Amino acid sequence: MQELDSLKFSNKFADLPEDFFHKQSWTPFDNPRLIHFNKDLAEILDFPKNLDPKDLVPYVNGNKPFKQSAPLSMVYAGHQFGSWVPQLGDGRGILLGQLQTKDGLIDLHIKGAGKTPYSRFGDGRAVLRSTIREYLCGEAMYHLGIPSSRSLIVIGSDEPVFREKTEFGAMMVRVAKTHIRFGHFEYLMHNKKSEFIPILLDHVIENYFPELKDSKDAYTDLFEKIVHSTARLIAKWQAFGFAHGVMNTDNMSILGETFDYGPFGFLDDYNPGFICNHSDHQGRYAFNNQPSIGLWNCHALAAALKDHIELERTKEIINTYEKIFYEELTNIFRKKLGLTEIKPNDLKLTEELLTWMKINKKDYTNTFRALSKTDIYLFEDQEGKLWFDKYQKRLKDEKNTFEKRKQIMEKSNPKYILRNYLAQEAIQDAENSDFSKLYNLIEVLKNPYQDNENFEDYAKAPPDWSKKLEISCSS
Repeated sequence: MQELDSLKFSNKFADLPEDFFHKQSWTPFDNPRLIHFNKDLAEILDFPKNLDPKDLVPYVNGNKPFKQSAPLSMVYAGHQFGSWVPQLGDGRGILLGQLQTKDGLIDLHIKGAGKTPYSRFGDGRAVLRSTIREYLCGEAMYHLGIPSSRSLIVIGSDEPVFREKTEFGAMMVRVAKTHIRFGHFEYLMHNKKSEFIPILLDHVIENYFPELKDSKDAYTDLFEKIVHSTARLIAKWQAFGFAHGVMNTDNMSILGETFDYGPFGFLDDYNPGFICNHSDHQGRYAFNNQPSIGLWNCHALAAALKDHIELERTKEIINTYEKIFYEELTNIFRKKLGLTEIKPNDLKLTEELLTWMKINKKDYTNTFRALSKTDIYLFEDQEGKLWFDKYQKRLKDEKNTFEKRKQIMEKSNPKYILRNYLAQEAIQDAENSDFSKLYNLIEVLKNPYQDNENFEDYAKAPPDWSKKLEISCSS
């Protein structure tokens, strides 16, 4: 298509030495079909406005080339569930190319692209189930205000793919600021390629942190930015009740974006020990472990960069992780409670509410949303009423009007989140070629903070059957 030739590919990563990747194309499906096209994201990326999404399918499928793109599979390593794996890499993905946009460099990544040199024993495919889940969660996170990858387009096929059962193959174009991970640096350090680390550090600074180019200690400054963005990201996860499920170092973005969605889950009942990944038998990545795992991963990155960053400053930076995390978390919870003044015990007030929610098995999202209406009937027990009285006193001290507080809270407490059962229902119908629930759910997730009488059912607490859903790493 002539219109697609206008895309401004710049492919900065492909200009690096080939020790970082393997140049290759990907394996098409025989009968690809359009599942969904993200028109809003396409506009941000400056895709042609008159583009028919069906015309994009053969390009995504690999039947037609994007001119000026530079497809490649990345190599990296990582700690998976705490164990060192010396080589991982894009086992089912291809970095199609990088676009230069008004918001900076943006990666277009094909997921489900077939085998690469890093597929190990895998088939390199993704299935419709996992592709839909990733698409939905990227949209949910983005519209909640949490940094995240998104998806431009999903295509399906009739190609059988064998997981726990036979499923159908699918591909998606994942969009992120970068796919460079903590594991890229670990790979270089632990595979006797440390001479390439400054090359990758310079690349990151040049393309994502140009303000550091003239710094006397740019590499340590960069490490500080990565640590702080990681702490802030995970604080957002905790505040919105999001569990990633696979916080391996190869799934950690150096720009503090959420990506590599697998067995994720949002909290229903408030359960801080929630384990969303059926394969996480030890609970390493349980919801309440995420902040400490984020710090563990920063330590792993520091170990990979140890010959290039200043040691004493690195220790100081690592020690700021907890402070940055709690500052961000407290600021978010302050808004979720409609508070505008900073008080020493703000986080304690939230923690007392969370304890009450845990004991009484209250729905995390719906409780915060209902609280914006100051409904005394939320708290029928003595402990709840005592907390509510303390909260009311705190509000009176601020002398804010009810309407002002309500406005703050309704912009900070979503009515709609991506509950696992909603995704599961959309997937089950999609696997039978009925995409109506998928399309509706995408629309719901676009406006998570707005009441919509047409979508009231999407805000309900989950049915009992959904509590038995098990999500694994299989995709």
